[in-house]
Amino acid sequence: MPARNDAALAFLKARRSRPAKLFTLPVPDRAAVEEILTAATRVPDHGQLEPWRLIVVQGAAFARLADLAEARARDLGGDAEMIAKGRGQYDLGKLAVAVIASPKPSPKIPPVEQLMSAAALCLSIVNAAEAAGWGACWLSGWPAHDAGFAAAAFGCEGDETVAGIIHIGTPHEDGPDRLRPDLSRIVTWVQA
Repeated sequence: MPARNDAALAFLKARRSRPAKLFTLPVPDRAAVEEILTAATRVPDHGQLEPWRLIVVQGAAFARLADLAEARARDLGGDAEMIAKGRGQYDLGKLAVAVIASPKPSPKIPPVEQLMSAAALCLSIVNAAEAAGWGACWLSGWPAHDAGFAAAAFGCEGDETVAGIIHIGTPHEDGPDRLRPDLSRIVTWVQA
């Protein structure tokens, strides 16, 4: 029988989604962010293909991203709601890690698996940040999926996309937990 890690299981079972807009200062310093990223990058990377890159966003970079989101919304003919949603997470941001899915040419690893590696990294950053005592929230929003914004904000080129923006900060006190999936409704057991 393999050795259990009951502390890790308890942590994962108790993990809560916390709204990034409620995070406060302080945020982790550079050494703490590097520790989080060191732990988080232990995801399936397909033989060190590393089909992603990371951008740590802090300080005045948030105001620049909020302004870019607003300008892009106006370019697209967006209304006040689109502008507000585009600016939202950047106006309130304190520290975030943008995970850029950056697929590499590979005869063995299809692009979809490389994208899933970037998604796994997003969740791994959330879990590592929370294990280190911080609040973390994986967001995207329409600007992250807009090629013009992604290029101007994060230098995305070619097939690169924003897999997620992980906000990290001091969490607000825990509120009520959300309902979890009913496993009997979504799990099928197959034995033959």
